[in-house]
Amino acid sequence: MTTHKTTPRIGADDGAKRPAQARSALDSDGAVVIVCRGGDCGSRRKHPTVDHATQLAFIRIAVGDAADVLVSKCLDACEHSNVIVVVPNAHDRDRGVEPVWVGEVNDPDDTDDLTGWVKSPTLWSTPPPTLVDIHTFIPTRRSRHELADPDTVPAARGTRHSRKRR
Repeated sequence: MTTHKTTPRIGADDGAKRPAQARSALDSDGAVVIVCRGGDCGSRRKHPTVDHATQLAFIRIAVGDAADVLVSKCLDACEHSNVIVVVPNAHDRDRGVEPVWVGEVNDPDDTDDLTGWVKSPTLWSTPPPTLVDIHTFIPTRRSRHELADPDTVPAARGTRHSRKRR
């Protein structure tokens, strides 16, 4: 009998073992935009000219129904602060599409290009806009682990529409 080894996706098997309230963002069916607000991300000390609250509010409004927007405690990629991760929906993850890590999102033009790309109907079939592409980075193994940790990035609760009515 031949056995085939497969490389497990981050968070792929963990979701079934966790209680529903402790699922990570990687267990969500829809696309997710994760905005880091721990460590140096969201720090007025490190980024005194960035209005972090306004940036987060803009992302939530601009993304609309295209993705859930979640805030992480810290993704452990502080050298790239402010970090935003775009996680594909379940269908695209099953096709092998990986989350896109974008760092140094510290200016309105970067934020605008990122949210425009997330809303694009061709999100995963076209390259990101230039301002997003130049800030894309490959996360460390530890940072990828933080993305899968429900204590760092809990999954969105409920449906998009039910959350908006609250």
